[in-house]
Amino acid sequence: MMNFWKTFLAGLLAVVAGGALFFFFGMLLLVAIAGSMEKSVGVSPETILKIDFSEMVTDAPSTDPLAGIDVMTLQSTPQLSLFKVLRTIETAAVDDRIKGIYLRMNGAGGIAGTALLEELRAALEEFRASGKFIVAYNETYSQGQYYLASVADRIYLQPEGGLDWTGLASNVTFYKGLLDKLDLKVEVFRPTACRYKSAVEPFILDRMSPANREQMQQLVNSMWSTISGDVCASRGIDPEVMRRVTDELGVSLSDEALKYGFVDGLIYEDQMDDVFAELGVVSDDGDYSFLTLGQYASQVGVDLKNLSADQVAIVYADGQIVDGAGYGRAVYGNTLAAELAEVRTDERVKAVVVRVNSPGGSALASDVIWREMELLRQEKPVIVSMGSYAASGGYYISCPADAIVADRLTLTGSIGVYGMILDSREALKEKLGITVDGVQSNTSSDFLGKGPLTPVQRAMIMRGVDRVYGTFTKDVSQGRNLPLERVLEIAGGRVWTGADALGIGLVDGCGGLKTAIALAVEKADLGENFRVVEVSEQPSGLLALLSSLNANIRAGFTHSELGGMMKEYERVREALSQQGIVMYSPYRVELQ
Repeated sequence: MMNFWKTFLAGLLAVVAGGALFFFFGMLLLVAIAGSMEKSVGVSPETILKIDFSEMVTDAPSTDPLAGIDVMTLQSTPQLSLFKVLRTIETAAVDDRIKGIYLRMNGAGGIAGTALLEELRAALEEFRASGKFIVAYNETYSQGQYYLASVADRIYLQPEGGLDWTGLASNVTFYKGLLDKLDLKVEVFRPTACRYKSAVEPFILDRMSPANREQMQQLVNSMWSTISGDVCASRGIDPEVMRRVTDELGVSLSDEALKYGFVDGLIYEDQMDDVFAELGVVSDDGDYSFLTLGQYASQVGVDLKNLSADQVAIVYADGQIVDGAGYGRAVYGNTLAAELAEVRTDERVKAVVVRVNSPGGSALASDVIWREMELLRQEKPVIVSMGSYAASGGYYISCPADAIVADRLTLTGSIGVYGMILDSREALKEKLGITVDGVQSNTSSDFLGKGPLTPVQRAMIMRGVDRVYGTFTKDVSQGRNLPLERVLEIAGGRVWTGADALGIGLVDGCGGLKTAIALAVEKADLGENFRVVEVSEQPSGLLALLSSLNANIRAGFTHSELGGMMKEYERVREALSQQGIVMYSPYRVELQ
């Protein structure tokens, strides 16, 4: 009888706990749905489109049903894909009800990547060409915010505000000292020619190698040249003056920013009413009609007139490349290959744009995707549009395309491979008292088991690394129609900006997603009658819920005061999670 009641109570507890858990999941889902739905807001005849970053602009549409939900606070930040943002601004330019754009970048969202910032800025330049105004206002401008604001007709700053304008820097955190203290040993396998392949350096060195310092210096110089050059052109600032005030931190105060022409006026936000009136926007008692980017995007629907038109498909490769099939913040090799195969056999799709925003990852998964890219190109035009980074494996899956378009701020190239093994045996023994022993049938049966690597095992790994590097460079040579000798000169794991990659033949042109779409339309000879569709596989059921919770719990910590540490942890976890031989480049230069 006692056993019966134990079993009964245990079962009852499991039911109650399970019910509570599913109730919690359900509440999260309801919060997500409620937060992601924009209120239906009409567009009045005198409307100003307000870009305030109440949304997060992402490279690809999210496959996460709880995207933007911080489970630590249950607060929602809506997400908009770059394509939807570009289409929304393009629509606003020809909508007579939209009089102009107000850049007021003080929301909780933002832009996920420097290249997206460049593409949004280019879209705003096209909007200005329609004859409508763009004005910007903020209490303080970060460098990224100011780079975007510099496209405006007028820039205003709060009188006691400031401007963060310091130039770019890229710092690397090294862990060799920590690993030594923990008795953790790292063995690295990379071709001698891959001296720029620096993803492994934080685990084997305590400072930048000369080769990595050389490439990173070139990267920040190239990116800053693009950013400062655009600002100089938009604001009419002499490049020498720009260099001097940046070095001397000479525009950090509001009056300094006004003196050197970085802003047009120092006013309080309520005085923006006078600015809008001066620009000809009619209002009732200064009550201007604003629509946020997300609100207006919800008004921009599918063009019903073109439902039967030929299609240009956008396929996304967004995230670290990993083996197998799945969904989430990674590019799963088999899943992406299946998407490419689907558009290849879809007779409605006449051209394909593959949007690559990836640091690379598994060499095997990259090769699976590469094969489908080759097959796709044989059937229809394929254009690659590179996002903030398309490096290493991200470049490998791009090289078969008919043409590659990169933003000037894209990080690309990194044509190289490596293998890395973390040996934890001494750490387990000395720190935790754990040892391993066993038996084996052959000399190398216990490969990566209880003993150190033997010369035979090291030689085997190195053969694999050399073979993958040979395949990588050969396929780039064929895909880009470059002599192998030339590929070897610009390979070695070196990372390039999109601007520099154009000059050495790694990409065919500089531009964003719209440029790639236009090129695909031209190559497929579609004329004016076509429609663009986004291909995005969505997980369903429990898989969707669990993947969302996993991603958003991490995101909740990322937005906390430990955000910087969590970002660094994510990068280390990503690097150490690579299994086998990898094509991976961890470096991102972020415009803060």
